Amino acid sequence: MMFEKERQEVQKAGMTLDRYGLIALSGGNVSLRMPGGEILVTPSGMIYEDMTASDVLVMDIEGTVIEGERAASVDTVALLYIFKHMPLINAVIHTHQPFATAVGLVADELPCIVTTLPNATKGPVKVCPFSSAASVDMGIQTVENAGDTLAVILKNHGVMALGKNLKEALYSCVYLEEAAKTYVFARSMSDTAACLSPDQVRQAVETFKYYGQGKPPMPEDLRKTVS
Repeated sequence: MMFEKERQEVQKAGMTLDRYGLIALSGGNVSLRMPGGEILVTPSGMIYEDMTASDVLVMDIEGTVIEGERAASVDTVALLYIFKHMPLINAVIHTHQPFATAVGLVADELPCIVTTLPNATKGPVKVCPFSSAASVDMGIQTVENAGDTLAVILKNHGVMALGKNLKEALYSCVYLEEAAKTYVFARSMSDTAACLSPDQVRQAVETFKYYGQGKPPMPEDLRKTVS
C-alpha cells in the first residue's frame, strides 16, 4: 500500500480533531501533500475512528484517484484548489469548530487576543464570505483571504487550517478554537477585548519558531518583553 505511514497519520489527525471537539461524527476532512505531489484525502462520510489507513485516498493534483476504493471527501475540489495555488502549504484541515464559527457570525476577523493565536496561525484570522460544502469557493476564499496566516474562518460554515505539515495545521485549528473561545467569553463580559499590539504579535510569531524539541536556542532579543 502506498504511503501507509502517512495515511495512518491523516486518520490520526482526524481523530485528534474529534478529541478536541473541532468536528462531530464524520464532519470536516484532512488532506496532505506528499513530496512527489500526490495528495492524501480522507473519505466522505466516514467516522475517523472507524477508518483504516487504506480508507484514505491517494490522488493526483487533478483529483484522479491513484489508490483507494472509497469516495473522496466532497470538499476535495476545494482542497485541490488550495494545494494548486499555495505551493508552500502541504496540509489542509477543514473543521466545523463551534467557537471559531460563532466568531465568524458576528465579526470580520478574530483578533490576536492571546499569544497562542499568532503562535499557531501567524496573525489575526480573517472571516471569509460564505461558501457551501462541496464547492470550489471554499478553496478560493481560503487562498484569497489567508495571506501569510495559517487559517481562515468560513462564514456560516467552519474553518480551513493550513500548514507545511499536519502538525502545523493541527496546531492552527486547535489554538484557533482556544482563542475563539477566549474571545467569546471576553465579549460576553464587555463590548471590547484587549488585543495584542502589532509588535507583540510579531514577537509571538517569532518566538514560536523556537518552541519544541530540536530547535535552536532563542535569541536573547526575543526574550525581552514587548510593551
